[in-house]
Amino acid sequence: MGDDLGRLYRLDGVAHIAGVINDEYAILLVVYYNLLVQVVFQKRSTEKETFGECPEGADEETVRRFARAYIMMLLGTQLFADKSGNRIHIRWLPFVARLEEMGGYSWRSTALAWLYMCMYRVANRHVVKLDRPLQLLQSWIFWRFSGFRLAGYDAFSWPLASRWSGYNPGVSEKGPRVQMARLRIDMLQARDFIWMPYSTPDVLQVVHPEVLEPRHTMLWRCVMSLIYFAVVEWHQVDRVLPQFGGVQPPLHPALNINFLMSKDERGGDRWFPSHLQHWHLHWETRADHVLRFDVVADPGPSHEFLDWWH
Repeated sequence: MGDDLGRLYRLDGVAHIAGVINDEYAILLVVYYNLLVQVVFQKRSTEKETFGECPEGADEETVRRFARAYIMMLLGTQLFADKSGNRIHIRWLPFVARLEEMGGYSWRSTALAWLYMCMYRVANRHVVKLDRPLQLLQSWIFWRFSGFRLAGYDAFSWPLASRWSGYNPGVSEKGPRVQMARLRIDMLQARDFIWMPYSTPDVLQVVHPEVLEPRHTMLWRCVMSLIYFAVVEWHQVDRVLPQFGGVQPPLHPALNINFLMSKDERGGDRWFPSHLQHWHLHWETRADHVLRFDVVADPGPSHEFLDWWH
């Protein structure tokens, strides 16, 4: 069983990530997963009753169980949710099993890769429903398009996306909302888009200090691969420099990754690093691909860009 790659892929790489396939540690992971199924895979109401609030004075192991259940729910139903509803994929189990290592992963780049893939899928005219994470997409829109913002949501804190957490529009008003949104898009002007909404003093006051450390902000300006298991996307921030306060030069040809668009973990896709080695290497050498440019007060397209555009 240890060398059977077909078996490994049917397990979705759980034992591969854990480092073993037939050792006791992997068995314990599966046992723990079976126990977790009983509480996290249930309906939301039952889930809240089971893991609603950690008991006061709980011992360390109980706290860790609650933490694992909450993180599993957050990963499976919020950041990386799909059309499976409230079910959570087994592949997250090795990550929550080692809580101390969770801070070492780039969750933001992974969530962005999943969002890109979801938006790619919904571009297909036969797809009628967008996968999650819709909260991230909604927050991105509201922060940058002031004309789309909702009245009564002026206060905000950290995390910034929580500003719109109470927004829950009714289905009955869907038609008029869509018509109004299309009208606003048709009437958009250059001044209606906010390139750097997070740079204002009131926002900087609530942002967690660690987010602004160079080791994190460097990733914002990296031209690199974004990897979420089988999903590989390309972070082409060099094509939108005004979001960092830079002047946009003429664009280089976009990297063609159409052949990767069909890889979504379905149909036996292999997503181990050995099969996506080229793209994992891009990620590992991301520090060599950080954009460097001058920050200006009024970022926008350069004259060369406008000539290229026209």
